[in-house]
Amino acid sequence: MAFNCNGKLLDFEAPKVMGILNLSPDSFYDGRKYNKKDDLIRRTEQMLCEGAHIIDLGASSSRPGANLITKEEEEHRLLPAMKLLSKKFPNTIFSVDTYRSEIAALCYDNGAGIINDISGGNMDPKMFDTIALIGIPYILMHMYGAPKDMQHKPLKNNITKTVKAFFEKKVLELNKLGINDIILDPGYGFGKSLECNFQLLKYQDELKLNSLPLLAGLSRKSMINKVLDTKPEDALNGTSVLNLIALQNGASIVRVHDVKEAVQTIKLFIHYENTKECQ
Repeated sequence: MAFNCNGKLLDFEAPKVMGILNLSPDSFYDGRKYNKKDDLIRRTEQMLCEGAHIIDLGASSSRPGANLITKEEEEHRLLPAMKLLSKKFPNTIFSVDTYRSEIAALCYDNGAGIINDISGGNMDPKMFDTIALIGIPYILMHMYGAPKDMQHKPLKNNITKTVKAFFEKKVLELNKLGINDIILDPGYGFGKSLECNFQLLKYQDELKLNSLPLLAGLSRKSMINKVLDTKPEDALNGTSVLNLIALQNGASIVRVHDVKEAVQTIKLFIHYENTKECQ
């Protein structure tokens, strides 16, 4: 299986690493770090050198409690970076983390190869039609509520069935529009209780649908910190552990802040999976 990402092919013969490049000043982990051109270029180059297969640009924080920014502010933060990086790294697959169809179309015109929508089409009714028009892969994520209030009353039961039903409904809608290159994201931390997040991870392989690839976004999230009593900056080890579990349970992509460690995790996972009986 291979997806055409605005002229660049993404295959799933082995698990892939998506490196996070936050352009928002209020990200839960690395906000304000990459708001200058040189910093953007340097960070992107570092992640690519460490083995990232995809660079994911996001300009609107989706951390719990975050307020939505205006379309104008999102465009102001995102479009110059998209233009700069797609020209500087023309062979790189860039995904864009947005729930707005207009932003998705603008970024596609300036080199984006994947649209990563935290709302699964629920925050912009024009998103699915736009994806059908521009014809690039779409990351369909499950979120309960909106970032500002999603952890006030999170889902606490039947989580695997709920997410699977969401995927089935939305994939059918997308397929009817001719959209088949879909990546499924369970949405860890997006409106789920701590135990539901871990249950979703434990039974992640049950979410597989029509052989579509699964993406696991676990990097430095609160589901790690609540168990280990750590802060995001201390959660690298926990991230690697959960990424390995996600890979064992069918993830094709891990979305991370720390590319080098994710690449190492995948190498060890592949070696383990391919180990034969010693002679």
